[in-house]
Amino acid sequence: MFQGEYQHGLDSKGRLILPVRIREELGSVFVLTKGLDGCLFIFSPQSWNDFSGRLTELSTSSGKVRRLMRHFIGSSVECEADRQGRFLIPPVLRNFAGIDKEVTILGISDRIELWSTQRYEAYQNEEEETIEDIAGELDF
Repeated sequence: MFQGEYQHGLDSKGRLILPVRIREELGSVFVLTKGLDGCLFIFSPQSWNDFSGRLTELSTSSGKVRRLMRHFIGSSVECEADRQGRFLIPPVLRNFAGIDKEVTILGISDRIELWSTQRYEAYQNEEEETIEDIAGELDF
């Protein structure tokens, strides 16, 4: 299970170093794809199989399903971290997430989210409902 929040910067080649704690659990080969709310998702191979498998079980006669598949599966890339734990975020995915320098890395249970630090801070500040409101609504 991934957890925690980390701040890292991209190098001049568009590579990101994953924190050691995340790297140890994730391994050196993983899947990177567009996420939700303007971030990127990283999945371990097993989590990716589970996630993409749920999508492929849905009926492709639905335009919404096809759109989800294009978003997640069509934009996915297999990545491999080097010995220093660096991997390249392709330009198309960096552009999607607005990542140019500073990255916020969040461990979210079965996946990792990569955010432009600036976008993540704006996202946190724009929430209309507080965490307490959401927890109460979900009876958590």
